[in-house]
Amino acid sequence: MHLKKILTFLSSAAVTITLLSCTVISPASPTSGASLTQSDRQAELKTEYAALSGASGKVFTLDPGQSTVRIYVFRGGRAAAVGHNHVLSAPRFVGFFYLPATGAANGRFDLAFRLDQLEIDNSKYRSTLGSAFASILSPEAIKGAREHMLGVNNLQADKFPFVRVHSLRITGESPKFAAKVQIEMHGQQHVMWIPLAVEGLPEHLVVAGSFVLRQTDFGVQPYSVLGGFLAVQDEVVVEFKLLGDRGPP
Repeated sequence: MHLKKILTFLSSAAVTITLLSCTVISPASPTSGASLTQSDRQAELKTEYAALSGASGKVFTLDPGQSTVRIYVFRGGRAAAVGHNHVLSAPRFVGFFYLPATGAANGRFDLAFRLDQLEIDNSKYRSTLGSAFASILSPEAIKGAREHMLGVNNLQADKFPFVRVHSLRITGESPKFAAKVQIEMHGQQHVMWIPLAVEGLPEHLVVAGSFVLRQTDFGVQPYSVLGGFLAVQDEVVVEFKLLGDRGPP
C-alpha cells in the first residue's frame, strides 16, 4: 500500500480517538454500559425529565433532525501535511432541556448518543469548512477509520457505546449562559464550564455553543505513530446547535 494511503488511514483512526475521548456517560462499570440498549437509555432520560415537567417547569425535547453536533479533529506530527483533518457528527441522539419557572439559569439538560452511530467525514459538511477540510475521503478510507477507531485498542465502543453530556449547573442571564457540564469516558470524569447562547424561550428552544476538549484530560494519550511522525492533536473542537420544542418526553 502506498505510504500516503497508509498515513491517511492512520490519521483517520487517530481522529476518532480524539473525539470520543470527550464522551459522557453516567458513572458505570465498563460492562454495564454495554448492557443498555438505545431504547433503555432513552427511557431513562425520558423518565428523569417527565418527572421534571408540570406546573413547576417545562421540558423541551431536542430534535436531531433540526439540530447539529459537530466534532473537529486535527492532524499533527512532522508528517501532518499528508494527513487529514476530520469532522464527525451525531445525526441521531436523545436530548432534553428543563426550563424551571425560575428561569433557564436554574435549568438542566442532557444529551446522549451512540458512538457507533457517529457519521465520519460527510462530504457536504467538509465542503463548507474551507481549505483545511477540502479533501474528500474515499468510502474505503472512512470505513477503515471507523473500524480502527471503534475497536478494542481505541474507543472500545462495545464496552462504552454511549456518550452522555450532563449539565450540573447553569448560570447567567438570557440570552448568554455558562453551563457546568460533566463529561466521562472509560470511567474518567471531567467537569468543565462552557458558554451557551439560548434563544426562543419559553415556547421554543435554540441552544448554541462550542468548546475545546483535550484527550489528556481523560487519561488518553493523543494518537501517534512512528515516534510522532504522524499524530493527532490533543485538542478537539466541539460545536453544537440544538433545537427543541416544548412538550413531554
